[in-house]
Amino acid sequence: MTTTFRLNAVTLDTVEGPVRYAFPADLTILAGPTGVGKTTLLEAVKFGFGCDGMLAPVIADSVHDISVDVTVGTERYMLVRSVDAVKRRAVRVTDVKTRERLPDHGADARESPSVSGLLMRALGFAENMRAAARTAGSTNAGARITFADVFSYLYVPQADMNRDIARSQDQYLAPKRKAVFELLFGLTDEAVLALRSDLTTLNRQVDDARRETATIREFLSTTNTTSKQEALSAQGDARNAQIAAEASLQVLRNEISPVADRETQVIRDLLYDAERRLAEAKAAVQALIRQRTDLTAERRRVEGDLARLHRMRDAGDRIAAIEFVTCPRCLQSVTDRAVPEGACRLCLQPDPVTPDSDTDQYEQRQLTGQLHEMSDQLALLAEQLAATSVAVAEREGLVKDLTATIEQRTSTRVSPRLQAFTDASTSLAYAQARQRELEGVLRQWDRVDDLTTAEQQRTVERDRVHAEIARREAAIDERRHEIIDALTAEFNRALRSIGVPSIKTAHIHPTNYLPILNGQPYTKVSRGGGIITAVQIAYWTSILYVVVSRGDTYYPSFLVIDSPRMALNSATGISAALYSRLRDLAAARPGKLQMIVADNELPEAVERDFAELDFDYPHPTVSTIAHPGPNAVQTLGDHSDQ
Repeated sequence: MTTTFRLNAVTLDTVEGPVRYAFPADLTILAGPTGVGKTTLLEAVKFGFGCDGMLAPVIADSVHDISVDVTVGTERYMLVRSVDAVKRRAVRVTDVKTRERLPDHGADARESPSVSGLLMRALGFAENMRAAARTAGSTNAGARITFADVFSYLYVPQADMNRDIARSQDQYLAPKRKAVFELLFGLTDEAVLALRSDLTTLNRQVDDARRETATIREFLSTTNTTSKQEALSAQGDARNAQIAAEASLQVLRNEISPVADRETQVIRDLLYDAERRLAEAKAAVQALIRQRTDLTAERRRVEGDLARLHRMRDAGDRIAAIEFVTCPRCLQSVTDRAVPEGACRLCLQPDPVTPDSDTDQYEQRQLTGQLHEMSDQLALLAEQLAATSVAVAEREGLVKDLTATIEQRTSTRVSPRLQAFTDASTSLAYAQARQRELEGVLRQWDRVDDLTTAEQQRTVERDRVHAEIARREAAIDERRHEIIDALTAEFNRALRSIGVPSIKTAHIHPTNYLPILNGQPYTKVSRGGGIITAVQIAYWTSILYVVVSRGDTYYPSFLVIDSPRMALNSATGISAALYSRLRDLAAARPGKLQMIVADNELPEAVERDFAELDFDYPHPTVSTIAHPGPNAVQTLGDHSDQ
């Protein structure tokens, strides 16, 4: 099941013609001094796969297209990507077997179709998998796993050779790095990754439901109802109060009716309506007064901010008027030298400060606009308050007149009942208002019930997903132990064969899948240099050995290593052992894997029974473009820094 992955050839379409390199051998060495373009070629291959390769100036200036002929699984594709900043977003894809030109694929994995999705499917993976964080309570669904993440297990760049393994020191990439390792070794699958993403989504939904429930409950605490049942009971009391008030009013009307003619009844109805409208008008006055108070306070705050800006500007103008007569650093006089017109006396540079008192700063304009708007609102409120006050006065007068009229018409029998009538009307209005208020409260309690139900359902579903993940992981736990044990055994054998100094014990960590040396993470044993380089070779070749030996993983049998001797310097023994390890691995499984190694020079003791591409300054990797010579060499790292 181990996935075939072979780089058949790469072609650089330069301004002076094409340059093509084929890689038919299981082990190919790109040899040559620093600066002849070995890393340039490897980064061009990475770029051709739709990843973010570091393109050297010779590629950016002299190459039109990069073509990569690759076999992935049972498929073989020709990927052609332009170096042009605009055209590079699309990759031209040809099925080499059928010679069919497929639709252009996007270099961005978020596009559809994308080169990443094409290669992931050819590797046997889905293109929409995500690597969720595995910390308890995590709510992050995880970043999307792309072919670039898989390629970090196939390509060891020069920048990481003596420093890092698969970017393990970038902690934010840890979930994806672990997920890709498990995918490649069959320790997880699309279903488990989807379950982990679902788990984090459910965590977020449960947290959201809890927060919203807490917010609503805090609001409900101000309504004097501690439960939905209590709110229903209060609503029933308000409904009973309404019924009682309506009955009282009817009784009063019946008692009054014998002495009340039709005109008196009309006046009484008008009085009831006038009292209701008077209450509404008074409430409107109170609301307008509150709005005016709040708006006045806000206006004072804005005026304070505006005054602060004026003070700051005034201080700036005063400071700007200061003219230095001595240098504040060396205290020498600066008054005796010629100063060009429009230049600063101190630094003699053109003085960018041009006084313009009419220019308002953005914040000042905003505050001034707010101040004008608030003034307009206050004026409008004043008009509304005046109009409403007039309405209150008019309605008070109307109530007074209607009351006097009714008293005059009903004489002594009706007058004593007016207070009872008013009390009953007030009770009725209060009961109706209380019912409307409680209807809103009950809607909030219904929302609490819905959220509680949703939280319980999500919690049950989360527990189910968590249990399903545990069940699936338990099912492959034996396989995990087998693979980790096999990697550890081969890793130890590799370290011994290479002869890495100062390493007494070594194993592969069972959860982060990184080397543990002398009981510590590999980065603690050495911060860089030859030991990390030798550990890198031992680690990656051990992975390939186990992959090819087992034959039941999805791990592509492919490895590119850039400059393994970079940090070894004079350690020729370790260098020879490194290459012997690579050569033995290729010879042990002929046709089962492919390795490409770029290095400055090969140890003399190594037998040349592998393919070797030699480069020098007269014959660089981009051979159609003349090399400027060793004195003009600029590494990709230096170019990237600039």
